[in-house]
Amino acid sequence: MRPLVAMPLAARAAMRGVLADIDDTLSTRGRITAQAYAAMESLRAAGLLLIPITGRPAGWCDHIARMWPVDAVVGENGALYMLRDQGAGRLLKRYVATDAERAANRLRLAEIAEAILREVPGAALASDQPYRESDLAIDFCEDVPRLPDDAIDRIIAMMRAAGMTAKMSSIHVNGWFGAYDKLAMTRTLLRDEFGIDVDAERDRFIFVGDSPNDAPMFQHFPYSVGVANVRAFVGRIATPPVYVTERESGSGFAELAAHLLAAR
Repeated sequence: MRPLVAMPLAARAAMRGVLADIDDTLSTRGRITAQAYAAMESLRAAGLLLIPITGRPAGWCDHIARMWPVDAVVGENGALYMLRDQGAGRLLKRYVATDAERAANRLRLAEIAEAILREVPGAALASDQPYRESDLAIDFCEDVPRLPDDAIDRIIAMMRAAGMTAKMSSIHVNGWFGAYDKLAMTRTLLRDEFGIDVDAERDRFIFVGDSPNDAPMFQHFPYSVGVANVRAFVGRIATPPVYVTERESGSGFAELAAHLLAAR
């Protein structure tokens, strides 16, 4: 990973948008600081698209799309996107799966959750699980003492053995039925709501994140960035980011924002 200052000035000046993970990227120890929030405001004021790409639940995404200074949000690791239609004054939602498919999958997810909690001591359902519509989130360090790596690996293995896609964030192991991920729904969102082909314009978007479930985004975008705490997961990230900030979490995001704005 290269220092952020190594990113070419011309590339920074040409950026059209910023795609950002939330936990430990926008947030710092579970909170959005004034510094990070101001950085979001500044990016949008400069005309850049700003879209959180998160593993957090649909219920949170409803709030984020309505209340945060963002253009849209992708949630549950790519299961959905939401954005506020400013003209109509309403929230637009799109899911990978139908209502019926999500309802059926939730029954299966509940059974798998019971098995994981039974077999992996110390694991817990994520506190935001009641607000999820498509996936299962197992907490390994947010509200419980951090589990050892072998326990995290056991959770991932149990999900995959049940036919699920399983990804590790900085706080949860998330599992779902289907082959989608953060990148797939980002493509759909930008194409259908903003008329942008993100494959053709991938050098005009920055993705910033911090953990293994961000790997598809790190791989796709040539100007991918990790906040400094990404170093804790380097051995678990299939494709690490190209660049890394000096500072961690929300301060690292603010550092990136200042770096982009200085080029404009």
